[in-house]
Amino acid sequence: MRLSARVDYALRATAELAAAVGDDPSVKVRPVTAEQIARAQQIPPKFLESILLQLRQGGVVYAQRGPEGGYWLARPAAEITLAEVIRVIDGPLAHVRGRRPEDLEYTGAAQALQEVWIALRASEREILEMVTVADVASGALPERITSLAADPRAWT
Repeated sequence: MRLSARVDYALRATAELAAAVGDDPSVKVRPVTAEQIARAQQIPPKFLESILLQLRQGGVVYAQRGPEGGYWLARPAAEITLAEVIRVIDGPLAHVRGRRPEDLEYTGAAQALQEVWIALRASEREILEMVTVADVASGALPERITSLAADPRAWT
């Protein structure tokens, strides 16, 4: 699996926004500036601005201009999955040469590859839809994720 720098930065930015809100739903959300996010996550500011624009257009964040302006999550962080952020930034989760796996046609000895690509996408989807921005921001990942990451083979 390859994730673009845009996706990496978008996930880090949304986690930063989730952390800014905290766990208390009664606390009024204060917008976080792009500069604050860029500094906290060491993201190039101009690059981050274009990513935040995509996230706003995709309904993941809200934005407000002006001296009290900045960004905040459009919904509770527990309702925003990593898969959603990735799709907003880069489109569908799995493509082979720019095509969806179900649209591919293989013949002969390679025919089973289509099922492999579909299973790979299903596996990615299962993990990325299981983990929310709140999970990442809090560091409290689902048991399935911590179990997979605990396997030493996962690190090589």
